[in-house]
Amino acid sequence: MDDGKPTGPTAKWWSRPSAEGAVPQGSGVPPARSDEVTAQSPPVADEPSAVADPAPAPADPAPAPADPAPVSADPAPVPADPAPAPADAAPVPADAVPGPPDVAPAPVPADAAQAPQGRPRPLHEPDAYSTPPYGEPGPWALAPPVQRPAPTPAHGTPLPPPAHAAPPQVQIPQQPHGQPHHPQPHHHPVPGPQPLPQPHAQAPGGPESSQWLRYDPWNAPGPQPLTQYGEPPKRRGLRRAGLVAAGALVLAACVLGGAVGAYIERNGGFTSVELPQADAEAGGRAPDSVAGIAARALPSVVTLHVSGSDEQGTGTGFVLDRQGHILTNNHVVQPASSSGEISVTFSDGQTARAKLVGKDSGYDLAVVKVTGVSGLEPLPLGNSDSVQVGDPVVAIGAPFDLSNTVTSGIISAKQRPITAGGEKGDGSDVSYVDALQTDAPINPGNSGGPLVDTRARVIGINSAIRAADSGTGLTGGQSGSIGLGFAIPINQGKRVAEELINTGKATHPVIGVSLDMEYAGDGAKVGAKGADGGPGVTAGGPGAKAGIKAGDVITEVNGQRVHSGEELIVKIRAHRPGDQLELTLDRGGKERTMKLTLGSADGT
Repeated sequence: MDDGKPTGPTAKWWSRPSAEGAVPQGSGVPPARSDEVTAQSPPVADEPSAVADPAPAPADPAPAPADPAPVSADPAPVPADPAPAPADAAPVPADAVPGPPDVAPAPVPADAAQAPQGRPRPLHEPDAYSTPPYGEPGPWALAPPVQRPAPTPAHGTPLPPPAHAAPPQVQIPQQPHGQPHHPQPHHHPVPGPQPLPQPHAQAPGGPESSQWLRYDPWNAPGPQPLTQYGEPPKRRGLRRAGLVAAGALVLAACVLGGAVGAYIERNGGFTSVELPQADAEAGGRAPDSVAGIAARALPSVVTLHVSGSDEQGTGTGFVLDRQGHILTNNHVVQPASSSGEISVTFSDGQTARAKLVGKDSGYDLAVVKVTGVSGLEPLPLGNSDSVQVGDPVVAIGAPFDLSNTVTSGIISAKQRPITAGGEKGDGSDVSYVDALQTDAPINPGNSGGPLVDTRARVIGINSAIRAADSGTGLTGGQSGSIGLGFAIPINQGKRVAEELINTGKATHPVIGVSLDMEYAGDGAKVGAKGADGGPGVTAGGPGAKAGIKAGDVITEVNGQRVHSGEELIVKIRAHRPGDQLELTLDRGGKERTMKLTLGSADGT
């Protein structure tokens, strides 16, 4: 394919023979081929040297052989106005780079054709353009490699070339004297200014030489990649490899970022979480606060575990003195009344065996005693008559065997007549309590525990709750507290506890009459007959002495209204034997008032 290169033989200016023909015989110079030149002769003293001036011509070139290389038939014409060139001057090829247009060729001296006998005649006449002899670098040296365009910054302003950049250097090795020189084919130079040869150019085969060999003048104009002959440019492959590597890097970064994000989301970060917290405070609390009350009362509260032949139970008690007496409810120790065991556990975890000192079912109170225990702290007793509705209170016990449980509330009501027990059916186990009502949570297991005021003094003994499913009593209802708890006033508990400790029994105040418990009217009606079949009013008893008769309806005790027989019993048992009461009664529709001194009876 014709790609722009000349197809026929091209005249080579260095192979054109002299116009005068062969060298005369006897000159001593052997004939040379048209494509060879002799070794260089020493430089002429009057000619320039170094880079600006080429080396002198050969000493005595040989005449051309009979078959010289073909020469162009139409050499380039010589301008008319300059001096005529010598007849044997070689014509300049058509593709040679012309010299400056304003410089005329220098005339050839007339004696230049005749060379001295001892000096060989140069192959060419002196050149006005200072063309160096063959084998030396000159203005027609190999074209420099195509340089890539300078990098352009992002804003489109071309960067200046580096200050230290220098044109490529090429050095053609010199042949030893007398050896023929085979010049390299001359490539067509690229139009434009050519770099001057450097005196110390690198030898062929170096980096610069390899770059010269890569140059292709017949290729399309513009920046071209430097490649080896027969190898395609590798920039596209490198670019694709770079894109693949960048994509793999982005994918790896995404995977790693997702893993790190998931780890942070699941774990809160790479470090452990430390939440802000208030500094430690002093353990003391105000004495009248719930914490202060509990701190003072808990060391005196105990948990009782009772077991008998048929049943077992759990309750609470509190220390009365340093001798080891503990007050609790009668229904707590009932399983061990005949034969059983009572174990006491203190708030610090210490345990001890206890024995029953005395009990009373009418008051639902009992006293047990522990021995061999040191450091007992009695719980101080308050005055239940001084309690007012709304006063804050704290209940301590072991609900459902959860020892040392503290709850708080207020006094909801006073002198609330309640009855508890009655499981035997004969009324012997029924307790009558003129109770303090509280909304402090009380549950099964709180029985026998203290109800204390703001000064950690006992004002009541927790005994009963109103259960939502069964009415009254601790054993009958197991649904838990509904805010209706009842405590035996400590004034009554103190008297009964003292009697149980001192005598083993408690006395009950009585008025000496039998009551009709089936009366549905308002008040307590005196019955016609007693439980033993005797009269309703005991002869010689407190009631008989006061003038009470069968059929009378007692409506008030010391000015407090009475609505039933149970309430009358509760009101009477709230006093001590020997106390004087004022009773109001209805007899035949007429109201009467009388005074009565309470008698005494042994309890059970």
